[in-house]
Amino acid sequence: MIKYVIFDLDGTLIDTEKYFRIFWKKAAEVNGYTMSDGQALALRSLGRPFAPALMKEWFGEDFDYYAVRESRRSLMKAHLDKVGIEVKPGAVEALKWLKENGYVVALATATPVARATEQLKEVGLYPYFTKIVSAAQVEQGKPAPDVYLYAAKELGADPAECLAVEDSPNGVLSAATAGMKVVMVPDQTEPEEELREKLYACVESLTELPEVVKAC
Repeated sequence: MIKYVIFDLDGTLIDTEKYFRIFWKKAAEVNGYTMSDGQALALRSLGRPFAPALMKEWFGEDFDYYAVRESRRSLMKAHLDKVGIEVKPGAVEALKWLKENGYVVALATATPVARATEQLKEVGLYPYFTKIVSAAQVEQGKPAPDVYLYAAKELGADPAECLAVEDSPNGVLSAATAGMKVVMVPDQTEPEEELREKLYACVESLTELPEVVKAC
């Protein structure tokens, strides 16, 4: 029986994944590299040590992942400070329904806890969350299961009691490997057949999430 619902943040609850796609490429350019759109998409929710290793494969062993990531963070934050953060359709309604029906809600994100907390407060979603955990707190980021296993541990939950809500392939793999049921709300691309086999459900928006949870 599902008692806990654990959300990803970027691309799932807030409409920011599209900006990662833009600003990874801009950050690479600023640092003297050319990143393709496909490469930027491959970085969605990809954490340590996978992202640094992959980018060294693309750009060479002298590639300074952390310098480029810092450029991306700075460029993206400056942009979001100007335009604001949009909430994904159905997010507020889904979170409200979960709270009203006694589910415990948590966040498992690649974003550092302080920044994730700041963003949730900015868009008014923070009060719905019991626990916020980040891949920065574990050994390996997504697609490894560490962050979801850590979230379950912090909640005192069995992973089998948890439903994860994700938008990206790397996030889906992370939650599924942790032993959780996974609902995907695709953001930038639709899941391929191999990924669909790992899903409990795939929905167009979070407006459909309450019905999925009821059926668990």
